[in-house]
Amino acid sequence: MNKVNIIGASLSVMILSICSLVFIFRLLGHQKVEYWLGCILILMTIPLTFLLITAKQFQRPPIYYIQIGIMIAFLIIELFLDYIYKLEFRKVTWITVIYLVLFFGGTGGMIGIATEAGRIWMIAAVVLFLIMTTLAFVQRAITGM
Repeated sequence: MNKVNIIGASLSVMILSICSLVFIFRLLGHQKVEYWLGCILILMTIPLTFLLITAKQFQRPPIYYIQIGIMIAFLIIELFLDYIYKLEFRKVTWITVIYLVLFFGGTGGMIGIATEAGRIWMIAAVVLFLIMTTLAFVQRAITGM
């Protein structure tokens, strides 16, 4: 197993964990913590780009590019909507639908990236994805965000 697989798996676990923490702190009403966790999440674009650049060297299948590409696209959209323009887009249905498709597509794709490092990493990513998804829906039901 190469180091790039471990980097990808670790990154996947970190992304899913940070997303879960964002939902937890949103539920607790700690907006500053949620904000800074979001900043850290957006910075994950850098190592994701590294994985994308090295993908050809390791002969990754096309789905690998798609999984990372969707996650990067989500993070860039997140940067612009929530951090640069600070739009209240979650009240606009069509934007929210696109945002959620990218969010769940990107975070779900992280399971595939983690799988490259082996079964244990895949199981960890699946469990974290399920926790994160549950928190997302609970948080949405309680806060409406």
